[in-house]
Amino acid sequence: MIRVASYNIHKAVGTDNRRNPDRILAVLNEIQADVITLQEADRRFGARMGVIPLHLLEEHSDYVHVPFDIRADSLGWHGNAILVRKSAEILHREVIHIPALEPRGAVMADVKVNGVKIRVVGMHLDLSGLWRRRQARAILANLDACEVKYPTVMMGDLNEWSRQSGCLHDFARHYRFAACGKSFHARRPVATLDRIMIGEGLEIADAGTHHSPIARRASDHLPVWADLEAD
Repeated sequence: MIRVASYNIHKAVGTDNRRNPDRILAVLNEIQADVITLQEADRRFGARMGVIPLHLLEEHSDYVHVPFDIRADSLGWHGNAILVRKSAEILHREVIHIPALEPRGAVMADVKVNGVKIRVVGMHLDLSGLWRRRQARAILANLDACEVKYPTVMMGDLNEWSRQSGCLHDFARHYRFAACGKSFHARRPVATLDRIMIGEGLEIADAGTHHSPIARRASDHLPVWADLEAD
Protein backbone atom coordinates (compact mmCIF):
# COMPACT_ATOMS: atom_id res chain seq x y z
CA MET A 1 0.00 0.00 0.00
CA ILE A 2 1.24 3.49 -0.89
CA ARG A 3 -0.42 6.62 0.46
CA VAL A 4 -0.10 9.73 -1.71
CA ALA A 5 -1.36 13.24 -0.96
CA SER A 6 -1.57 16.69 -2.50
CA TYR A 7 -1.74 19.97 -0.62
CA ASN A 8 -1.90 23.60 -1.72
CA ILE A 9 -0.24 25.17 1.33
CA HIS A 10 -0.94 28.79 0.28
CA LYS A 11 2.65 29.84 1.08
CA ALA A 12 1.99 28.63 4.66
CA VAL A 13 -0.52 31.46 5.22
CA GLY A 14 -3.56 30.12 7.03
CA THR A 15 -7.19 31.13 7.20
CA ASP A 16 -6.23 33.45 10.06
CA ASN A 17 -3.84 35.30 7.65
CA ARG A 18 -0.81 34.17 9.67
CA ARG A 19 2.19 32.53 8.02
CA ASN A 20 3.05 29.46 10.09
CA PRO A 21 5.07 26.65 8.44
CA ASP A 22 4.95 24.63 11.67
CA ARG A 23 1.21 24.16 11.15
CA ILE A 24 1.83 22.85 7.63
CA LEU A 25 4.32 20.33 8.96
CA ALA A 26 1.83 19.27 11.62
CA VAL A 27 -0.78 18.61 8.93
CA LEU A 28 1.72 16.64 6.81
CA ASN A 29 2.59 14.52 9.83
CA GLU A 30 -1.11 13.87 10.43
CA ILE A 31 -1.68 12.63 6.89
CA GLN A 32 1.21 10.13 7.08
CA ALA A 33 1.56 9.89 3.29
CA ASP A 34 4.52 8.27 1.56
CA VAL A 35 4.61 10.85 -1.24
CA ILE A 36 3.20 14.39 -1.13
CA THR A 37 2.96 17.05 -3.81
CA LEU A 38 2.77 20.65 -2.62
CA GLN A 39 1.57 23.76 -4.40
CA GLU A 40 2.43 27.35 -3.47
CA ALA A 41 5.41 25.97 -1.56
CA ASP A 42 7.76 28.86 -2.47
CA ARG A 43 7.48 32.58 -2.01
CA ARG A 44 6.44 34.27 -5.23
CA PHE A 45 8.89 37.18 -5.34
CA GLY A 46 12.56 37.84 -4.65
CA ALA A 47 14.70 34.73 -4.18
CA ARG A 48 11.52 32.60 -4.11
CA MET A 49 12.63 30.75 -1.02
CA GLY A 50 10.68 27.76 0.22
CA VAL A 51 8.10 28.66 2.86
CA ILE A 52 9.06 25.57 4.88
CA PRO A 53 12.70 25.97 5.94
CA LEU A 54 14.65 22.84 5.04
CA HIS A 55 15.95 22.44 8.58
CA LEU A 56 12.34 22.29 9.88
CA LEU A 57 11.52 19.62 7.31
CA GLU A 58 14.57 17.63 8.39
CA GLU A 59 14.07 18.01 12.13
CA HIS A 60 10.29 17.79 12.45
CA SER A 61 9.14 15.37 9.77
CA ASP A 62 10.02 12.09 8.07
CA TYR A 63 10.19 13.82 4.69
CA VAL A 64 12.82 15.12 2.30
CA HIS A 65 12.09 17.31 -0.72
CA VAL A 66 12.94 16.14 -4.21
CA PRO A 67 15.68 18.56 -5.34
CA PHE A 68 15.15 20.15 -8.75
CA ASP A 69 18.30 22.30 -8.52
CA ILE A 70 16.60 25.48 -9.72
CA ARG A 71 17.19 27.73 -6.70
CA ALA A 72 19.25 26.88 -3.64
CA ASP A 73 16.57 27.63 -1.03
CA SER A 74 13.51 26.68 -3.08
CA LEU A 75 11.41 23.61 -2.38
CA GLY A 76 10.57 23.12 -6.04
CA TRP A 77 9.65 24.84 -9.29
CA HIS A 78 7.11 27.67 -9.56
CA GLY A 79 5.83 26.67 -6.14
CA ASN A 80 5.40 22.99 -7.01
CA ALA A 81 7.29 20.57 -4.78
CA ILE A 82 7.42 16.83 -4.11
CA LEU A 83 8.13 15.38 -0.68
CA VAL A 84 8.99 11.72 -0.10
CA ARG A 85 9.71 9.62 2.95
CA LYS A 86 13.35 9.59 4.00
CA SER A 87 13.31 5.86 3.35
CA ALA A 88 12.26 6.34 -0.30
CA GLU A 89 14.70 6.24 -3.19
CA ILE A 90 14.63 9.07 -5.74
CA LEU A 91 15.42 7.56 -9.14
CA HIS A 92 14.91 10.55 -11.42
CA ARG A 93 13.51 14.07 -11.28
CA GLU A 94 12.80 16.89 -13.70
CA VAL A 95 10.73 20.01 -14.17
CA ILE A 96 8.02 20.14 -16.83
CA HIS A 97 7.73 23.39 -18.76
CA ILE A 98 4.12 24.22 -19.62
CA PRO A 99 2.55 27.11 -21.56
CA ALA A 100 1.29 29.79 -19.21
CA LEU A 101 0.11 33.39 -18.90
CA GLU A 102 1.50 33.65 -15.36
CA PRO A 103 4.38 31.72 -13.74
CA ARG A 104 3.24 28.10 -13.76
CA GLY A 105 4.99 24.79 -13.98
CA ALA A 106 4.88 21.12 -13.10
CA VAL A 107 7.39 18.75 -11.53
CA MET A 108 8.01 15.04 -11.97
CA ALA A 109 9.92 12.43 -9.98
CA ASP A 110 10.38 8.68 -10.28
CA VAL A 111 10.64 7.19 -6.81
CA LYS A 112 10.83 3.78 -5.21
CA VAL A 113 8.61 3.64 -2.15
CA ASN A 114 7.56 0.57 -0.18
CA GLY A 115 9.34 -1.53 -2.80
CA VAL A 116 7.30 -0.11 -5.70
CA LYS A 117 8.56 2.24 -8.43
CA ILE A 118 6.11 4.97 -9.36
CA ARG A 119 6.15 8.20 -11.32
CA VAL A 120 4.75 11.25 -9.53
CA VAL A 121 3.71 14.51 -11.20
CA GLY A 122 2.80 17.61 -9.21
CA MET A 123 1.08 20.60 -10.80
CA HIS A 124 -0.76 23.85 -10.18
CA LEU A 125 -2.74 24.85 -13.25
CA ASP A 126 -3.86 28.26 -14.48
CA LEU A 127 -6.99 30.18 -13.51
CA SER A 128 -7.90 30.39 -17.20
CA GLY A 129 -9.75 27.38 -18.59
CA LEU A 130 -8.14 27.76 -22.01
CA TRP A 131 -4.66 27.74 -20.53
CA ARG A 132 -5.51 24.85 -18.20
CA ARG A 133 -6.33 22.68 -21.22
CA ARG A 134 -3.09 23.67 -22.94
CA GLN A 135 -1.18 22.86 -19.77
CA ALA A 136 -2.88 19.50 -19.36
CA ARG A 137 -1.99 18.54 -22.92
CA ALA A 138 1.62 19.63 -22.43
CA ILE A 139 1.94 17.49 -19.28
CA LEU A 140 0.37 14.48 -20.99
CA ALA A 141 2.67 14.91 -24.00
CA ASN A 142 5.70 15.06 -21.71
CA LEU A 143 4.67 11.81 -20.02
CA ASP A 144 3.98 10.13 -23.34
CA ALA A 145 7.49 11.06 -24.53
CA CYS A 146 9.22 9.39 -21.56
CA GLU A 147 11.14 6.33 -22.73
CA VAL A 148 10.97 4.61 -19.32
CA LYS A 149 7.42 4.00 -18.13
CA TYR A 150 6.26 3.61 -14.52
CA PRO A 151 2.79 3.50 -12.94
CA THR A 152 1.95 7.19 -12.69
CA VAL A 153 0.19 9.37 -10.15
CA MET A 154 -0.62 12.98 -11.06
CA MET A 155 -1.70 15.35 -8.31
CA GLY A 156 -2.26 19.01 -7.69
CA ASP A 157 -4.50 22.04 -7.69
CA LEU A 158 -6.16 21.94 -11.11
CA ASN A 159 -8.23 25.09 -10.50
CA GLU A 160 -11.06 23.38 -12.37
CA TRP A 161 -14.53 24.09 -10.95
CA SER A 162 -16.44 21.99 -13.47
CA ARG A 163 -17.13 18.32 -12.76
CA GLN A 164 -16.30 16.71 -16.10
CA SER A 165 -15.32 19.29 -18.71
CA GLY A 166 -12.22 21.36 -19.38
CA CYS A 167 -8.88 19.88 -18.40
CA LEU A 168 -10.64 17.09 -16.48
CA HIS A 169 -11.88 15.76 -19.80
CA ASP A 170 -8.33 15.75 -21.19
CA PHE A 171 -6.85 13.96 -18.19
CA ALA A 172 -9.72 11.45 -17.99
CA ARG A 173 -8.80 10.02 -21.38
CA HIS A 174 -5.76 8.41 -19.81
CA TYR A 175 -6.19 8.57 -16.01
CA ARG A 176 -8.74 7.73 -13.32
CA PHE A 177 -9.68 10.22 -10.61
CA ALA A 178 -9.62 9.31 -6.94
CA ALA A 179 -12.85 10.33 -5.21
CA CYS A 180 -11.20 12.63 -2.68
CA GLY A 181 -14.02 15.13 -2.28
CA LYS A 182 -14.22 18.88 -1.84
CA SER A 183 -11.08 20.66 -0.63
CA PHE A 184 -11.66 24.41 -1.08
CA HIS A 185 -12.30 26.59 0.88
CA ALA A 186 -10.77 24.98 3.98
CA ARG A 187 -13.31 26.50 6.38
CA ARG A 188 -16.29 25.44 4.30
CA PRO A 189 -15.33 23.26 1.32
CA VAL A 190 -17.50 23.85 -1.75
CA ALA A 191 -15.17 22.97 -4.66
CA THR A 192 -13.14 19.96 -5.77
CA LEU A 193 -10.09 21.88 -6.97
CA ASP A 194 -7.41 19.47 -5.72
CA ARG A 195 -7.20 16.17 -7.58
CA ILE A 196 -5.35 12.87 -7.58
CA MET A 197 -5.21 10.98 -10.89
CA ILE A 198 -4.03 7.40 -11.30
CA GLY A 199 -2.66 5.63 -14.37
CA GLU A 200 -2.34 1.96 -15.31
CA GLY A 201 -0.60 -0.34 -12.87
CA LEU A 202 -2.20 1.16 -9.77
CA GLU A 203 -5.54 0.69 -8.05
CA ILE A 204 -7.29 3.07 -5.65
CA ALA A 205 -8.07 1.39 -2.33
CA ASP A 206 -9.37 4.48 -0.53
CA ALA A 207 -9.32 8.27 -0.86
CA GLY A 208 -10.48 11.37 0.93
CA THR A 209 -9.93 14.91 2.16
CA HIS A 210 -8.09 15.57 5.42
CA HIS A 211 -10.43 17.57 7.69
CA SER A 212 -8.52 17.95 10.95
CA PRO A 213 -8.93 21.14 13.05
CA ILE A 214 -5.38 22.28 12.29
CA ALA A 215 -5.84 21.59 8.56
CA ARG A 216 -8.83 23.93 8.53
CA ARG A 217 -6.54 26.71 9.83
CA ALA A 218 -3.18 26.01 8.17
CA SER A 219 -4.13 26.88 4.54
CA ASP A 220 -7.12 27.92 2.46
CA HIS A 221 -7.10 24.43 0.87
CA LEU A 222 -7.50 21.09 2.60
CA PRO A 223 -5.10 18.30 1.64
CA VAL A 224 -6.40 15.35 -0.38
CA TRP A 225 -5.05 11.79 -0.15
CA ALA A 226 -5.37 8.36 -1.72
CA ASP A 227 -4.24 4.87 -0.73
CA LEU A 228 -2.95 2.95 -3.74
CA GLU A 229 -2.12 -0.66 -4.47
CA ALA A 230 0.17 -1.88 -7.23
CA ASP A 231 -1.39 -4.33 -9.71
